[in-house]
Amino acid sequence: MQADAHHSFLDRPQAATDPSETRRIERWLATARVFLAISALAAIYMDPTRLGQGPIAYGLLGLYLIHGVLVMTLLRRRKQSTPAFRILVHTADIVWPALISVFAEGPRSPFFLFFFFVLAASAYRWGLWETLGTAAAEVALLWIESFVLLHVLATRGASLPSRVLSGLQNNLPEFEPKRLFMLSVYLLVMGLLLGYLARQQKRLRAEKAVVTRLLAKIRVEAGLTGTLQQICLEISSRCGAARMLIASQEIHSHRMFLGELRRGDEAASEFKWLESSPRDAKIYLEDFPGEVCYASNAKDRWSVIAVDHEGNPVSSPSSEPLAKLKERQSFRSLIAISFVFGGEWRGRVLVFDPSRYGETHEELRFLLDLFRQVGPAVYNVYLLHRLRRRAGAAERARFARELHDGAVQSLIAVEMQVDVLRRQAETTPAVVSPELGRIQGLLREEVLKLRELMQQMKSIDVDDRRFLSIVTDTVERFERETGISARFVTDIEKLEMPGKVCREMLRIVQEGLVNVRKHSKARHALVRLSSNDSQWSLTLEDDGKGFPFSGRLTQDELETMGKGPMIIKERVRLIAGALTVESNPGLGTRLEVKVPKGGEVSDEF
Repeated sequence: MQADAHHSFLDRPQAATDPSETRRIERWLATARVFLAISALAAIYMDPTRLGQGPIAYGLLGLYLIHGVLVMTLLRRRKQSTPAFRILVHTADIVWPALISVFAEGPRSPFFLFFFFVLAASAYRWGLWETLGTAAAEVALLWIESFVLLHVLATRGASLPSRVLSGLQNNLPEFEPKRLFMLSVYLLVMGLLLGYLARQQKRLRAEKAVVTRLLAKIRVEAGLTGTLQQICLEISSRCGAARMLIASQEIHSHRMFLGELRRGDEAASEFKWLESSPRDAKIYLEDFPGEVCYASNAKDRWSVIAVDHEGNPVSSPSSEPLAKLKERQSFRSLIAISFVFGGEWRGRVLVFDPSRYGETHEELRFLLDLFRQVGPAVYNVYLLHRLRRRAGAAERARFARELHDGAVQSLIAVEMQVDVLRRQAETTPAVVSPELGRIQGLLREEVLKLRELMQQMKSIDVDDRRFLSIVTDTVERFERETGISARFVTDIEKLEMPGKVCREMLRIVQEGLVNVRKHSKARHALVRLSSNDSQWSLTLEDDGKGFPFSGRLTQDELETMGKGPMIIKERVRLIAGALTVESNPGLGTRLEVKVPKGGEVSDEF
């Protein structure tokens, strides 16, 4: 983006290339080298004339095969492939085909595939410039061989053995300048194409790695601020920028938010929210050129490059908004990326004074695609954070209503009764004792209600290993606090139940026991859990007064009649279970919940 820039956002130094991947590439190349040598031997076996008249070529081809086997053996024995070893092997790969072609039918023989192998190996190992350098080295060797061959034939041809002289003379037409020129162009073009493909492949892998790394930074438990801090640290580090700013505005309320990250060491880099007002939207959000733009300012002269939402260059981008921004923020160069989230938020990410970048339009297009992939994940974190806040507020409001309508009202009534009892104590002392007993009962009832409310507010951490013990504790605590005889019975030794089903079944037990205490006036209660190959079965029985209906009703019948425990019916539905209620007025109630194994659990909880 600046004239002296040599580094790309994607080329920023990272951890060293995985040694196992490098070794795997070298092993594949070694296998291909040996296969190519064996195939060449098979080809000349079927058509020996393809090797010309030079017996030396047979020996060179055999040495090439030995070279390939030796390299493969070393790679299998060595724990890693060092850069020096790869360069040495690559240099040998460049020399071998040029040397063999002298004694075969020249560079146009089938052995020209050896040249292609060298270019492909360079592309696999490195990239564009290394592959072009390899092609140039091959071209140089061929031209040197041509001049050497012509010089040898002209000066020492008479002294050479007739067989060698005949082979060299047969190959001489293949080394003529006209043919070598076209072959040189072919090699350079192939080097350019293979190198470009290698570069694009490495760039795609780098882009994928950047996107994956940024998505890994997005964690719900970190919260919105923590997530933005991690993303800004990653982007600023890769761009070589010391400062980033995120400007966002809620579209409906026009509330404006500014967040800034100044990059220092890891401990000092902290994302902070700054003071802002809706008027700042004019400076940070409006009239910027394109969806993504890069701008630099030198001696009050602006250079602006921008792309639109489809990645196409923007013609004649305006620098006026950037000049207004520079009055508020100090910078020499700037990258600006726009975003819109769900029609609720609009914003812009500003990267000040980046020092790492490559080809400008290519980098801007990548940043546009990057934020299109990362942005929705960040927005989901925001939505979940907002949902949790609203759920927490709703739960607190419910808790407040329960306290106001239940415990608070009852305690006020008790306080008024105690005041009346205090005045009556002087005139009618016989009334005091029974009234105190009644008040004690009221207080005990409210204590139980508060404990039940607190139990409902507590989050449940239960799985199939702890389920049976937690249900046992729940039933025993119910018996101690209420005086109602209660037991939990099961024949299951090892429970295998999904965690979500465990939580809902425990809630059903708790809700059922609360209903026994509040409504049944029972003296005994029984909780039973059983299991077979297809389902789990949970039953709650009591000897209380029962529901105001007689008989055995299914959940659908209960829904139609508008009867039965509403909360339990809802929890049974969430775990795809079946509820049956059997009631005999004055003789008790029996609730049975059957949950199929392997059933689909609702996402609503």
